[in-house]
Amino acid sequence: MKRLSMILSMVLVASVMFAQGIAFEPEGTLLPQAAAKAKKENKLVFVDCYTQWCGPCKKMARDIFPDAKVGEYMNPKFVNLKIDMEADYAQGLSKEWQVSGYPTFIIFNADGKEIGRFMGGSDAAKFISRVEEKSIVDAEAGSLEERWNNGDRDEAFLKEYLASLTATYKRDDADMVAETLLMNKEENFASDKELAAIFMKHINNPYALSFIYTAQNPEPLKATVGERAVDMKINNVLSTYTNHLFVKQGDKVVLDDDQFAAFQALLRRIKSDDADHYRLTVLITDAEKAGDLTTYVSLVEEYLATPGLDAPDMTLANWAKPFSAPDANEDAKKRMISVLRSRVAEIEAGNRQPQTQLGNMRLSRPTDELLRMIIQVMETGEIPKN
Repeated sequence: MKRLSMILSMVLVASVMFAQGIAFEPEGTLLPQAAAKAKKENKLVFVDCYTQWCGPCKKMARDIFPDAKVGEYMNPKFVNLKIDMEADYAQGLSKEWQVSGYPTFIIFNADGKEIGRFMGGSDAAKFISRVEEKSIVDAEAGSLEERWNNGDRDEAFLKEYLASLTATYKRDDADMVAETLLMNKEENFASDKELAAIFMKHINNPYALSFIYTAQNPEPLKATVGERAVDMKINNVLSTYTNHLFVKQGDKVVLDDDQFAAFQALLRRIKSDDADHYRLTVLITDAEKAGDLTTYVSLVEEYLATPGLDAPDMTLANWAKPFSAPDANEDAKKRMISVLRSRVAEIEAGNRQPQTQLGNMRLSRPTDELLRMIIQVMETGEIPKN
């Protein structure tokens, strides 16, 4: 009887072990170790690229990965990794692997070469189907990459390769191919709806010749895709690029002076009406990162005093954030409070309407109330109760 109980216990334990979901390698394991293990076990490598804040990532981890059927499919075929793409051990991987959305799932062979990827959450059956589909080495994609590396720049090929890269979410490579596709077509691509759409989706480098020409001569593209869309595109490219002007230097993030000078030269070249806006917002960010609140508030004051520039109320509210620290420079804080009081006075005098929306989102209270609350917090250190 005792032996029978032991046997039954062993069977039950084995059943539980067999019924587990995906067996992931220990957190912190990276591709080289996983690929070495996959080579020994004749498997592929599956990588779940996730972040702590991603809702669909959490749902997959909670509901799909523990599923017994998912584990039965995945574990015999893959060495499985979960990589928090914002963790210290994964530094640089999102850029190297061109991961721009979460969750992204990537499949590598045992030599560490990517053979497929897909994005987004799903149910268990669809997840297994997508893994199976992407586990097959895409000979066509490999052939396109080889043709690119060998210098093929035929227009039909570039369009085909761009479509392939877009389908596999390789945004950086897709943008590079798009730049090449539009090269020497700067003056006439706008009249071609397909090429105009490629520009709008993939040209994100302000130094791309097609972008420079369009920023200088926006009317042809506006005639194809609309004035507002083109204005937003130009603004988004320039605004986003300002993030690339900052580089990591030891434990600090600092402004790259050479890149900043080049960017200002570009703004002059395209005769941007917003050159002062970009210059000052970059310098404000730099002063904040350096913790220099005296320079910071001086730049805020310069921004507001510059003809043609105007900061929305919510921008002022965000600019006040560094002064919430208990050790914030008192003189600089007083100057920032003065800036906020001036804005509230403008609203009270009827010279300016308070913001009630931020983009498509309706604010819970008008911004003049918000600014008064911020002033109170800065002056007293206490959060208003109402």
